[in-house]
Amino acid sequence: MLKQMNPTASPKRQLAGAEYSRILSAAVISSRFRKMLLDDPVKAIADGYSGEKFEIGYEEKHRLASIRANSLADFAAQLSQI
Repeated sequence: MLKQMNPTASPKRQLAGAEYSRILSAAVISSRFRKMLLDDPVKAIADGYSGEKFEIGYEEKHRLASIRANSLADFAAQLSQI
């Protein structure tokens, strides 16, 4: 189960959570983006989706780079833990 956004979380964490939601939404919509996200999350984030860029900081990129998943469900589960 995905973690709920914490309203008392720092603005930086709230922004990261919103961007994670945008990333997952793009992965649901686009099989091409989903494949890239599973193969190389940092490159997928850097390339963006359909002209949209993701505002992810260095720490978040580092966390995303540590995810190793074979499916979007697995990716989302790991993402909810970081």
